[in-house]
Amino acid sequence: MKKCTQLIKKTTNRREHLLMKKDNLKQQYRINEQIREREVRIVGDDIESTVMPIQKAVQLAESQGVDLVEISPNAVPPVCRLIDYSKFLYQLKKRQKEMKAKQVKVDVKEIRFGPQTDDHDYNFKLKHAQEFLSDGDKVKAYVFFKGRSILFKEQGEVLLLRFANDLEEYGKVEQMPVLEGKRMTIFIAPKKQGQPKKTNERPAAPVQKAEKAQPKANAPKEYLGPRVEGED
Repeated sequence: MKKCTQLIKKTTNRREHLLMKKDNLKQQYRINEQIREREVRIVGDDIESTVMPIQKAVQLAESQGVDLVEISPNAVPPVCRLIDYSKFLYQLKKRQKEMKAKQVKVDVKEIRFGPQTDDHDYNFKLKHAQEFLSDGDKVKAYVFFKGRSILFKEQGEVLLLRFANDLEEYGKVEQMPVLEGKRMTIFIAPKKQGQPKKTNERPAAPVQKAEKAQPKANAPKEYLGPRVEGED
């Protein structure tokens, strides 16, 4: 019973959230009699852009069975579009969804150093950072100071600056080394967007052309002697 009640509450809350979101979108645009300007510029499908009094614009929208939607309130005069308001909201949501889908998602990859990292470990992590930046990911590199190693914070800063300098071809420093608690952190952003990773597929072997079969040499015929008439 409790689970049912919780499920109903979640569904109700989600529905209320969607309605509030829809109402907020509606409140962004004034329509028809809500527009209080004296005159507006009219645009729309199959209509020439023109300036007219607001009352005439509302009447024109009513005669076409559409709404007068204020799309650019800061223009002089404000710009209004003749369109069905529900269709306008649908197109707006669709456009926002497409823009959101086009946004490139950037992951942040963390790389940890110690204040006295040796060259082998440094080069290993440098190679990984190059791969991350080439794929379009950000790199968050930090030096962790454990115990009394905080005394080597200047050494940690030098390490991070060297790291950023070695990655100059792949990324640019977004945030210089900053000490927060026991961590000194630097952020490096990629210079270019990620490229598709290479596949390990081997190239297909070239197809060899089939050689033409050479005609076999005719074997010498056995001599059977002169043919005599009447022999079968």
